[in-house]
Amino acid sequence: MNTDDVLGKAPLFAALDRESAAALRTGISEVELHKGQTLFSEGETGDRLYVVLDGKIKLVRTAPDGRENLLSVLGPSEMFGELSLFDPRPRTASAIALTDVRLAGLGHDDLRPWLTGRPEVALHLLRALAQRLRRTNDVMADLVFTDVPGRVGKALLDLAERFGQRTEEGLRVHHDLTQEELAQYVGASRETVNKALADFAQRGWLRIEAKAVVIMDAERLHARSR
Repeated sequence: MNTDDVLGKAPLFAALDRESAAALRTGISEVELHKGQTLFSEGETGDRLYVVLDGKIKLVRTAPDGRENLLSVLGPSEMFGELSLFDPRPRTASAIALTDVRLAGLGHDDLRPWLTGRPEVALHLLRALAQRLRRTNDVMADLVFTDVPGRVGKALLDLAERFGQRTEEGLRVHHDLTQEELAQYVGASRETVNKALADFAQRGWLRIEAKAVVIMDAERLHARSR
């Protein structure tokens, strides 16, 4: 998809007609990052939101002892950084390029007139925030009520929904996460996550590849994640 198509699917632009979307795009600046580069760090002042145009970016929080919690993995048309638009306190997470990534950035000062003049834009942004809050609530519940294999299965299915590609063998999910990052994503140790993946592979539900999996039995994986 071209840049306009990717932006058109983002919550910010979904509420706008073509003419209005084109006008808002004039305030956009593109940012390119190489894999591993940091866009912004936890605790910094936030003055703009971003939409992923190409590649993947991860949002992480770091504990005082240096441990990291991977909050989310974002791909094309997904938006982040909008929280500081409504709450001007420091960034609550760091944004790091998981792959080479291209982003569209829009400053809050450019966006605020649109929010006051176009209530439907604010509504779409608030809906996106509400969906993120729902996901956070689900993650917290899973940490309490779901075992590690269930959380791994659920994480893989979530990644498959956004990044999966149908092949003759099954649903190929190139998530680009290392074993350690996948463990951070589900809130468990790398050893426990690897054990769950090996069990799924042995049952024939998936095949493990480098920074990817091929899901061959999504129905059973879904049942295990519930």
